[in-house]
Amino acid sequence: MIAPRDDQNRGPAGKCDEPGPRPGHLELATLPPLGQILVEDGTLTADQLRQALAAQVRGGQRMLLGEVLIQMGLVDKTVLLQAVAKSRGTDFVDDPAAMFEEGAMALVPESIRREHRVCPLFLAGNELIVATADPQNYFVEELIARETGFRVRFVASPDERIDALLSDPTRAAENVNKQAEELVADLFDGADENDYQLQEKAVEEMVGFDATDDVGPVVKLVNFIICSAAAEGASDIHIEPDDGKLRVRYRIDGVLFHKLSPPYRMHAAISSRVKIMAHLDISERRVPQDGEISVRVKGKPIDLRVSTLPGKFGEKIVMRIVDVSAAKLGLERLGFRPQMLERFRRVIDEPYGIVLVTGPTGSGKSTTLYSALGTFDTVSYNVSTVEDPVEANLEGVHQAQVSPKAGFTFSGALRALLRQDPDIIMVGEIRDGETAQIAVQAALTGHMVLSTLHTNDAPSAITRLQNLGVEPFLVAASLKGVLAQRLVRRICSQCKQEFEPDAQQLSSLGEHGNGVTRLWKGTGCRKCHETGLSGRLGVYELMVPDEALVDVISTDPDPAKIRETLRKGGFEGLWDDGVRKVLDGLTTIEEIYGACRR
Repeated sequence: MIAPRDDQNRGPAGKCDEPGPRPGHLELATLPPLGQILVEDGTLTADQLRQALAAQVRGGQRMLLGEVLIQMGLVDKTVLLQAVAKSRGTDFVDDPAAMFEEGAMALVPESIRREHRVCPLFLAGNELIVATADPQNYFVEELIARETGFRVRFVASPDERIDALLSDPTRAAENVNKQAEELVADLFDGADENDYQLQEKAVEEMVGFDATDDVGPVVKLVNFIICSAAAEGASDIHIEPDDGKLRVRYRIDGVLFHKLSPPYRMHAAISSRVKIMAHLDISERRVPQDGEISVRVKGKPIDLRVSTLPGKFGEKIVMRIVDVSAAKLGLERLGFRPQMLERFRRVIDEPYGIVLVTGPTGSGKSTTLYSALGTFDTVSYNVSTVEDPVEANLEGVHQAQVSPKAGFTFSGALRALLRQDPDIIMVGEIRDGETAQIAVQAALTGHMVLSTLHTNDAPSAITRLQNLGVEPFLVAASLKGVLAQRLVRRICSQCKQEFEPDAQQLSSLGEHGNGVTRLWKGTGCRKCHETGLSGRLGVYELMVPDEALVDVISTDPDPAKIRETLRKGGFEGLWDDGVRKVLDGLTTIEEIYGACRR
């Protein structure tokens, strides 16, 4: 991490350790920051620190506590440097070569670099990051700031690492990239590197580093990670540092798979590359950041939502892959059975009302809404959306992205949108009572409103709206339909085979299992990562209020009565739709059971 310095600890030039308290008086709050840190992390015991403080006083001069601890053999230089960095509010970088950019070296005169053993690492905006073995030397920090005209931020690094960089910076950087080059060579062995090249929007040029130059091993590795994830149909990329290890995982069809393990020392370089692509602050590693990357993989537009999260061993990076073309699949490709698809089309073709899509996070609600919007005539109708975030661009549709920090909320955006003469409105999610009230009023005043709710099934949407403060009679008057959904994995088409189900499997199908003599499963192959499952489809239940249900909602909206009314009307739930897809050979009993439990 690279954290801002703590100016409150500033002392005389180069000397910042406070004199120790009286021996024998060891209140934790009165300890110097360095001693407090060493005791808290278990490096020193209270007795050892007491002895060191007594020796510091006996020295008869202002000796640094760190010098005393090293003389007494209580800590080594690396542990001490880590503690000093922590006490001063800066960061410890064990291998500064992993963050080094050659162009930064020329910013600081050689005389200063050599005399004070400091090495500029990179420039981030107007701030120069400099490695030093003496992060307490504020005199040198201010000297570099005067000489360069930049703000300076020190990071603590072992002196031998700094000496190696100063003596031969090119070789030090090459040593860091050596493992990267070997890894990239293995990845591209027998493959066409052109398959892993990205066409990306122009990104900011850093000093000594052209972010659009696709020749470096780290750039090639990041390109490979993104391109291969897109090619394998991944929805998320996880880059996760651990204790001396680094792993990359892809989420494919809702399940995480380990992809590769780059050397841990590459983590800083990989993180910086991704941050540059996402227009994030590469020097900021203390707080989460969010950004976006827009690329084309083999001519196909792909958007990535980038999220960073600080952790014990470094920043974890997660990239959500938004396939712009996949977001507009069309309703017929989502897995609807013909009868349900026809009913859903009739619901969204209503001239006014509210239609809800429910389900947990990651159940495909946004894709369903986008596909529904694709059925509307955007030439004759004014179609608008309010989203967080905008997942994909829809031609002919005005899309607004909320910004809570700026005060632009769902309710505020929806209220403003109603003054824009809309015909069809899509609200990304109904999260609060105000948004729910405005959406229902819009539906009652001649607008078609599409939105999502986080409920487990379709009937629960009625209760949820009432909990948000919408009167039952308004729900009954405005609600045209509720679609609840889950995503399940398909049986792999390449290794699919029939089998004869046993008694337990038939029993789990209930009445649907009567007369069934065969089912299907995948045996596992390379395409499906030996899981027997590849790709996903939706499992749905569609609730369309009839006169009987409208009467119940208006007069006595008890959940038990709602479900009883639906049952009498022949309502089929998620389990029923899922079982039918098992019998059709599209998925497995295990997938349906897992999905319908959520």
